[in-house]
Amino acid sequence: QVQLVESGGGLVQPGGSLRLSCAASGSIFRIDAVGWYRQGLGKQREFVVQISSDGSTNYAGSVKGRFTISRDNAKNTYYLQMNSLKPEDTAVYYCNALVVTTSRSAHDSWGQGTQVTVSS
Repeated sequence: QVQLVESGGGLVQPGGSLRLSCAASGSIFRIDAVGWYRQGLGKQREFVVQISSDGSTNYAGSVKGRFTISRDNAKNTYYLQMNSLKPEDTAVYYCNALVVTTSRSAHDSWGQGTQVTVSS
């Protein structure tokens, strides 16, 4: 099985920064892609950014230029650096990973989410 654990959320003032982490563990053979999604109160979950195994990235227009995804392959850990935060960025942020396990089965895994609140 595969587990994803997010951390780094919190309360920040508008214009501030936060860095989220997503640590993947378990019977991992390969991680094909990792994405961050968010869900605001009363809203649908929305795509934020994805990084593929080749390092290519895709950002939602609302965060492009402000958010940056990165990874530490040795630690199977992925990061979301969020700068110039706005109140509309307030949401629960979820990590998602497309993983091939050591038994060569494919899994679409989600973390438990971490709350980000942008408010003065």
